[in-house]
Amino acid sequence: MKAIGEMTKKHPMKTISPVCPSDNVATLLSGMARTGFQGRKLGESVEVWRSMLADPECTIFFGLSGAMIPAGMQRCLVEMVQRHYVDVIVSTGANIFHDSCEHLGIRHYRGHHTADDRELYRKGIDRIYDVFAFEEEFRTVDRGIAAWSESIAPFRGSSREFIRLWGEWLGSERPEYESLTSVCAKEKIPIFIPALADSSIGIGLLIARRRGFDIDIDQIADADEITARVEEARKSGVIYVGGGVPKNFIQQTQVIGSIHEKDLGGHAYAIQYTTDSPQWGGLSGCTFEEAISWGKESATSQQVQVHVDATIALPIVISALIASGAERVKRRRGKKEKIYRQGID
Repeated sequence: MKAIGEMTKKHPMKTISPVCPSDNVATLLSGMARTGFQGRKLGESVEVWRSMLADPECTIFFGLSGAMIPAGMQRCLVEMVQRHYVDVIVSTGANIFHDSCEHLGIRHYRGHHTADDRELYRKGIDRIYDVFAFEEEFRTVDRGIAAWSESIAPFRGSSREFIRLWGEWLGSERPEYESLTSVCAKEKIPIFIPALADSSIGIGLLIARRRGFDIDIDQIADADEITARVEEARKSGVIYVGGGVPKNFIQQTQVIGSIHEKDLGGHAYAIQYTTDSPQWGGLSGCTFEEAISWGKESATSQQVQVHVDATIALPIVISALIASGAERVKRRRGKKEKIYRQGID
């Protein structure tokens, strides 16, 4: 009984409210936040995201993994950026490559997950579950990235700087189109790709390097630059689509700060949309409670993890934010009020 008492003190018991169907997605998600299971978590994630947007001291970091662009999430992400629902993006290289393809008129197509892959290979078609694309069109973009990178050689800098220049070029080369990459460049929202070589962008840069051009993406500069942004923020919030490298790259900023005697107290807000589970020990399924032990999340953080396919969550959640009139408050700069030291009272 004591354990129940402690639990209810920390989480006061409230009755379940049956959700009412609504033609307003914001109203629907608000109602779902008062229900149970993952529907509740999805609704709560909107509430936590809104809290970040309303906090003038919070810098919001967005981790993007999974094949979100091929699956058709580009416009959701563009709308998110145009409304400044996030401040910094950390992505896989693949998402930015596919995003660039769409900007350049290279499309992804609805296919089927039971297609004969040997036949697809013979026809030069790549499959991403139930999405098809033409391999030769992708290679055209690979070669285009190589040619463009040669035009800015010699280049040495972070992936953030490289992708900013690439986004600006996309916007000027094909102004009739928009992409996550070009809109981020326009809105001055940085994109970091900490595993850039693990993508077709990296393949394009390898082509350029083998031709003798000096192109060097400084991934240590990436770690330094993004950590500095966390160090400079009074509070930080994180939103993860999936997990993988983007999640860890953002999470480790708290550890880097600790090593440099700038313990930051952990992220103040945290949301994750994932299909992974914690019992396998992988980072993508790691709970935010576990992250508290590392100092990556604040012990008092507003946090929610939703076990859901992100292609379901993203359109619904971003639509709910828009429908509810969520807007970003003007951000306030300043030093943190308190410095923490892990393991020291």
